[in-house]
Amino acid sequence: MHTRDVFVTGTDTGIGKTFVSVALLRALRMAGLHAVGMKPVASGCEQTPRGLRNDDALALQAASDPRPDYALVNPLAFAAPISPHLAAAAEGRHITLEPIHAAYAQLGAHADARVVEGVGGWLAPLSDTLVAGDLARTLRLPVILVVGLRLGCLNHALLSARAIRADGCELLGWIGNRIDPAMLEPERNLDTLRTRLPAPCLGVIAHGAATAAAACALAPVLAALRSCG
Repeated sequence: MHTRDVFVTGTDTGIGKTFVSVALLRALRMAGLHAVGMKPVASGCEQTPRGLRNDDALALQAASDPRPDYALVNPLAFAAPISPHLAAAAEGRHITLEPIHAAYAQLGAHADARVVEGVGGWLAPLSDTLVAGDLARTLRLPVILVVGLRLGCLNHALLSARAIRADGCELLGWIGNRIDPAMLEPERNLDTLRTRLPAPCLGVIAHGAATAAAACALAPVLAALRSCG
């Protein structure tokens, strides 16, 4: 493991994991590092002349330097926009860790840092025996939890943090992402998260923030990565 590698998970699907991962890649590159992104498993892919392509994985590929082959960024791609274990079953396929670990190793050959984005939340099923969190656990990566700031986020964040630590993974910190501009009492919710989550807040991203602004807001992540491991 590179000392600056990290796994990005979220409190749910659609709460900004990809946006945060892209911003983090930009922050790492601004710090002078060669950083590459990875989306090991992706469902909801579009058929193209070059094969199945996922928008999140393409965003990570575009934000990477050096720019890796798509097959390394997203080694397991599925067409149906449903849970990966169901999408794989629909194609008569089975999600295993071996191709993910192989692609991850190749991505590290020419990079100082790897940002690995999970799918769904920590316990999203990948197969009968695997969940999304097993990616971080078997790759031995510290975890950043993206908390989508909306009604219900306190319960989701606290349960996610508990599951991450119960699985023996290091919760490096969490990032608040203001996905609901109409959320009531956002600052008080943030204060509750800061008090109750067993890891530091590594940044809060404003609703509608540009990637550059988000990257600047994630400066504390770089310090946390330097100190981990």
